[in-house]
Amino acid sequence: MNKKVIIYLMGWILNIEAVFMLLPCITALIYKEPSGYWFLAVMAVCGGIGIIFTRKKPENMVFFAKEGFVSVALSWIVLSFFGAMPFYLSGEIPRFEDAMFEVISGFTTTGSSILTDVESLSQCMIMWRSFTHWIGGMGVLVFILSLLPLAGGYNMYIMKAESPGPSVGKLVPRVRSTAKILYTIYLFMTVLQIILLLIGGMPLFDSLAISFGTAGTGGFGIKNSSMAFYDSYYLQGVVTVFMILFGINFNVYHLLLTRHPKEAFRCEEARAYLGIIAASVLFITFNIRGSFGSLFSAFHHAAFQVASIITTTGYSTVDFNLWPEFSKGILVALMFIGACAGSTGGGFKVSRVVILLKAVKKELGSLIHPRSVKVLKLDGKPIEHSVLRSINTFLGAYIVIFTFSVLIVSLDNFDFATNFTAVAATFNNIGPGLAGAGPLENFSKFSALSKYVMMFDMLAGRLEVFPLLLIFAPSTWKNS
Repeated sequence: MNKKVIIYLMGWILNIEAVFMLLPCITALIYKEPSGYWFLAVMAVCGGIGIIFTRKKPENMVFFAKEGFVSVALSWIVLSFFGAMPFYLSGEIPRFEDAMFEVISGFTTTGSSILTDVESLSQCMIMWRSFTHWIGGMGVLVFILSLLPLAGGYNMYIMKAESPGPSVGKLVPRVRSTAKILYTIYLFMTVLQIILLLIGGMPLFDSLAISFGTAGTGGFGIKNSSMAFYDSYYLQGVVTVFMILFGINFNVYHLLLTRHPKEAFRCEEARAYLGIIAASVLFITFNIRGSFGSLFSAFHHAAFQVASIITTTGYSTVDFNLWPEFSKGILVALMFIGACAGSTGGGFKVSRVVILLKAVKKELGSLIHPRSVKVLKLDGKPIEHSVLRSINTFLGAYIVIFTFSVLIVSLDNFDFATNFTAVAATFNNIGPGLAGAGPLENFSKFSALSKYVMMFDMLAGRLEVFPLLLIFAPSTWKNS
């Protein structure tokens, strides 16, 4: 275990977090809010520790998968701890576990909240809360890789640990260049959404906060009624489109930019993702049409909620907890499916679902024709056995963690729908669930134990389980 390089990376994490806190500081200055002083204090601590940790670059910068996965897991914990401090020290979120829950929900782009009155927060706290979504959407270590050649060819281990999905490939030969491409696309799409929301008449502050939440597919509402506050088909429609766009694998955008449209449209995962969205919107629209004044209105809200749930964003325009059971059943299924690999969305990932369905089809074919030999393919390329193994292992770990989480949360004695969907919402980084965890509810009612369990679930869901589990394994910390 190369512990020196891990400490060095933690130093850069703290330095970057200090820089990111400039935005809420500027917000506090504009709105003349005293809460901004707490950001300055935390910035000073983060910067001080960061400078100490990075003052000398380790002589041995070589590290492998173990160090990469541990660095990513620890960085998210460190990032969340210091990110929660302004909320806690200012007294705007007085309980430490609540402050940690809120900021972990932000960085992991979950969007679940313990706040009963979002609008009571100061503007600088609301801005920081929303900005955590944007920071966590692409991953802070991916951001660092785009700026610094920290580990040469070994930094691919960081990309694999922090980028959601069953596998991560380089867009270009150098990982640093890949990180730059990802963040350039990410920034461009965010700015474009901000401009389109401004054109629709949304205030600048709101446009920034909503776009940060959409880009990171996080979904922290800055109004108590979430996106229902903006009673505009145009504004809600813009958010709907961009939620879907941010849920697509960023490799597709790179292929389109490099004039390889045939390869982009050949992406089976993207086609399946868009197909699932289209089918879900169609079914829900006709199921809920009686609840709205027109078929278009039903379609509009169905499209918004489907996009919000499958991309694990979590914004809402209506209380879908009141929809018919069939529609709610579709939404719960979408919670588990999630967005595409290589996007900012969470969940199980469409690519895993596609591969598992192909594996089931192959197995059924083998039962009928035992001597036949079929190779599983995705996008016309053979699927390696290691990918199938990792998906099966991930599924096993996913089920075990999910089951134990539901059991522990059940100690609070809420109804099954509340417990089940609360864990589903946090583990899949979605935000709202159903019943007592629905879009008009919050997570403040849960006990401290349940909150810590769901904090673990949020981190595990964002990091694809294994990086977080590795830091608890004793063998991880051995030098051999």
